[in-house]
Amino acid sequence: MPRKLSNALTALQVKNAKAGRHADGGGLHLLVKDTGARSWVFRFMLKGRSRDIGLGAAGPDGISLSAARDLAAALRLKVKAGIDPLEERQREAAQALADAQAAQVAGVTFKAVAEAYIGANEASWRNAKHRQQWSNTLASYVYPIVGDMRVSSIDTAHILQIIEPMWKATPETASRVRGRIETVLDAAKARGYREGENPARWRGHLAQLLPARPRLSRGHHKALPYETVPAFVADLRERKAFAALALEFAILTATRTNEVLGATWAEVDMDKATWTIPADRMKAAREHRIPLSPRALEILESVKAAGKGHLFPATEGGKMSNMAMAMLLRRMEVDCTVHGFRSAFRDWAAESTGYAHEVCEMALAHVIGNKAEAAYRRGDLFDKRRRMMADWAAFCARGDAAGATVTPMRRAHVA
Repeated sequence: MPRKLSNALTALQVKNAKAGRHADGGGLHLLVKDTGARSWVFRFMLKGRSRDIGLGAAGPDGISLSAARDLAAALRLKVKAGIDPLEERQREAAQALADAQAAQVAGVTFKAVAEAYIGANEASWRNAKHRQQWSNTLASYVYPIVGDMRVSSIDTAHILQIIEPMWKATPETASRVRGRIETVLDAAKARGYREGENPARWRGHLAQLLPARPRLSRGHHKALPYETVPAFVADLRERKAFAALALEFAILTATRTNEVLGATWAEVDMDKATWTIPADRMKAAREHRIPLSPRALEILESVKAAGKGHLFPATEGGKMSNMAMAMLLRRMEVDCTVHGFRSAFRDWAAESTGYAHEVCEMALAHVIGNKAEAAYRRGDLFDKRRRMMADWAAFCARGDAAGATVTPMRRAHVA
């Protein structure tokens, strides 16, 4: 039977030992690598399994021989008690990591999560106004109350403290702020900064605590009866201002104010008589092709000399003010909106023509509400729309149509 080792190594041997494993006894080993690196290893037997656990580096800058023997002795006692020192070390390491992560999470504030979310997502938001509203509403309503709080500590009481004061006075703003808080808290949960339900959730939660928000009564855009549009256009053509040309172009193309004023020459193909508005300028975020009638092309020819940027630039350069066409309508004492001419166009198409519903809706770039219909209709009915827009332009040119008069402001019709 081999002799049992006990304190077999000396300090000099630890210093000079060659590559390999050198036993000191009691399960303590000196491990020397080919590179000369030295470390202590304790080998133990537990439940029929032989296992090694590292104790640390050996040598002048590491653990001395006597200290290694003390560590090995303490581990032998644990093994004798049935404790696996390797598993114990792994548990302690896992706990230390969890504690460190918990300490890090504990220091994450709502404001930090919100700013990180905005920074990560703002590039995908459609316009600068939306990005600004996110930052401004959080800074105005949310940060003063929970901005510096740990995001993991925010609960329903904090949400109500933010939302309740504005719920009746400015319900639209309150609703948007609530939704933004909910999004930030969802992002915090996804990153492991908080657990449990979202206290800003509406359905099944805040809906039970706050009164139902009344539906906004937005009304409709004021519009002229379509029968009076030709007389209005005839009056409009008597005015030489750029705003008058822009407004007539908007009427002929059945487009929105921002779509017309933001239009650039790069979007227009005069040879093909087509105006293509890119998706990032459309309300539905989809590219919209518009066939241009001869009169629409005539208007563009007349403004070509104004510059190479926007179709209808301001006097000092850049695009025309959003209020230019609205102010023109006011000076003409006509109580309708620019957008209202889209309603007039739609009424004309429905009541005076035989064009199909989908042709009219596509001319207005409306989103198809029926999902099945949207899935099957992939074209844009462009040729049919070209004929319709030519008919609309011809109708608008009937300046002396029988009985057509421009509706005065006091008798305006709301469409």
